[in-house]
Amino acid sequence: MKTFISELFIWWQGQTMGTRFWTWRHGERVGSDEFGNTYYRTRGGRRDKTLGFERRWVTYKGYAEASNVPPGWYGWLHHTVDTPPTQEDYKARAWEKGHEPNYTGTVGAYRPPGSAVNGGQRPKVSADYEAWTPGN
Repeated sequence: MKTFISELFIWWQGQTMGTRFWTWRHGERVGSDEFGNTYYRTRGGRRDKTLGFERRWVTYKGYAEASNVPPGWYGWLHHTVDTPPTQEDYKARAWEKGHEPNYTGTVGAYRPPGSAVNGGQRPKVSADYEAWTPGN
């Protein structure tokens, strides 16, 4: 029962019942990525009458976070490339970094020196700086 209710209302933890029904009725599975996300397009690659091109979408495994889409799938989802990564022989270059999630709002987020979270003490500035005061 809990799963049914969460699929009915909670979109950020995976697909909802509406997305599941739409995918079952109109979707064609294209592939999945290393994170367990599954990618779909309109069945047979048909063009959507409203959009003028085929619809492409992703159902996330777990928390729905757009930064969890790898670059190859991102390009396919946004119609930058027509070939999905499952049909390519792509190998990452030695200089390419692996995926990192978006850490904004988490403990792992970047906090520069002087931010309120780091104690609010900004680093010393050079001696040629003179603070402006009103009336001078």
